[in-house]
Amino acid sequence: MKRKRRRNPSVALISLGCAKNLVDSEKLLGALGQEGFIISAEPEGADFVVVNTCAFIDAARSESLAVIQEMLHLKKERQVKHVVVTGCMPQRYREQLLRDLPGVDAIAGIFSQEKLPALLKELAGQKEAAQSFSTTYLTPPLVAPDTARLRLTPRHYAYVRISEGCDNRCSYCTIPDIRGPLRSKPIEAVITEARELVSDGARELVLIGQDTTSYGKDIYDDYRLPELVRRLAEIDGIRWLRILYTHPAHYTDEFIALFREIPKLCRYIDLPVQHACDRILAAMKRRVTRAEMEALIERLRREVPDVTLRTSVIVGFPGETDADFAELLDFLRKVRFDRLGAFKYSREEGTPAGEMPDQIPDAVKNERSDEVMRLQQDISQEANAEFVGRELEVVMEGVTEEEHAAARSYREAPDVDGFIIVKEGKRKRIQIGDFFKVRITDAGPYDCVAVPVDAGNGP
Repeated sequence: MKRKRRRNPSVALISLGCAKNLVDSEKLLGALGQEGFIISAEPEGADFVVVNTCAFIDAARSESLAVIQEMLHLKKERQVKHVVVTGCMPQRYREQLLRDLPGVDAIAGIFSQEKLPALLKELAGQKEAAQSFSTTYLTPPLVAPDTARLRLTPRHYAYVRISEGCDNRCSYCTIPDIRGPLRSKPIEAVITEARELVSDGARELVLIGQDTTSYGKDIYDDYRLPELVRRLAEIDGIRWLRILYTHPAHYTDEFIALFREIPKLCRYIDLPVQHACDRILAAMKRRVTRAEMEALIERLRREVPDVTLRTSVIVGFPGETDADFAELLDFLRKVRFDRLGAFKYSREEGTPAGEMPDQIPDAVKNERSDEVMRLQQDISQEANAEFVGRELEVVMEGVTEEEHAAARSYREAPDVDGFIIVKEGKRKRIQIGDFFKVRITDAGPYDCVAVPVDAGNGP
């Protein structure tokens, strides 16, 4: 009698949170695939569902817990066999998760995700679901290579993590406690990863880290981001390089010059300022003043033609008075960022800011966040309107419900910014990942409208 061949176990992965988490998820999927797991697009019917969680702020934790509970419900309904939780939440809240989520079969912190393939194989061999157990390293290892990834982004762009952890120790931030101190990858390691991504079809590489401008300070005793960018720009096949998460306190003359000297480097600068009142900035431990930030922004606009500036601000920080908030609004009116995200301060256990007096009520945070975004809508619309009538190179991202092409130019980063909606032309000739030129015809606060100048067929 012929034996029935045993099917390899299947796994679905849900990735939550930031681009750093996404890279972790892609590495994990690649490792699982190499170990013979069948990757499932949907959790229903999978042997395993792995939830890669975010724990940066309360809203992120709430989202992570909601997704875990949803997966536990699927397990109860016998639509999945095992639920595994990994990422930032197990790294920071291991004991709490073990206590509050008894239906979870295993948890693994950030620094032990390489153990997950073996752990899942162990679970797959058991006749009944195991009790919850965990594997977590408290001490961060050297930053591991991000190679052999099964990418979750579209084929034409990829995130390149150049460092892990952070040394800034802003008073509101849990990142150093979750991901550890700054650990930069050696330049050659980043180049190797970039070449692998380009060989896999990536034409835009987005450099990420907790603070990209500090790259190299730990292993080279110097800021080495300019050298890294120049090396990356030499790689054939890269069309765009983009840098996110730069800290205003760590800009150098050499770094600013890159945006003029390297055509592949998008003239897009992500510059989280968080606030503009010097008293609040000092309490946040941002190591920069309003005057210094204004001088930097003025210089960037003077020396980098057509630069697009994106920022993030935090409203409702402990002790933020009406006058402090008014100073933030005045700064935003004066500086006029092209893109902006507003975050309501989240009181985080174990942070200096969490112990500060004069915590701000949620209702006040909500009002201030809404006021910032109302102001920014007008500013963004005016900034976008300045490009009406101009031609831009864009990359095709997808198709809208109205069957128009949704594209991005150098002015729009993946996932966080809007789109350029291309309304005319032979759209069927343009495929996702193709680069082509458009002329901007209309502008809103988030999206612009354009028509094709040509319908080029990709790189």
